[in-house]
Amino acid sequence: METQKKRAVVSYEKMPEEVAAAFEEKYPRGVQDYLPDVQKIDKPDGTSIYTVTIEIPSAIYLVKVQIKVDDLNDVDKWLDEDDGDDDGDSDSTLPDDNISQYSGAEDDSADE
Repeated sequence: METQKKRAVVSYEKMPEEVAAAFEEKYPRGVQDYLPDVQKIDKPDGTSIYTVTIEIPSAIYLVKVQIKVDDLNDVDKWLDEDDGDDDGDSDSTLPDDNISQYSGAEDDSADE
């Protein structure tokens, strides 16, 4: 019978060495580059914490991280958005399907 892994919440500053090594491997440039991995957890007192999950062979940790952005409400809104809710205001498409107009400009300057 398989035993359950230990589960714990720990702050970034107080991670055990093994967890810190796994964190560094998973997030080599910090969590700022991996915002989709960040989970918001609402506490009973109305405040929130932000965590990422780090799994090691013996345990699963929720590591509390500090999110440094201009406005945490923007991060909360971004984390709460569903991927399928596109209101059409995004710049996810190119403004013009004729990409051939962009080729050749560098080629012409290379010949000069």
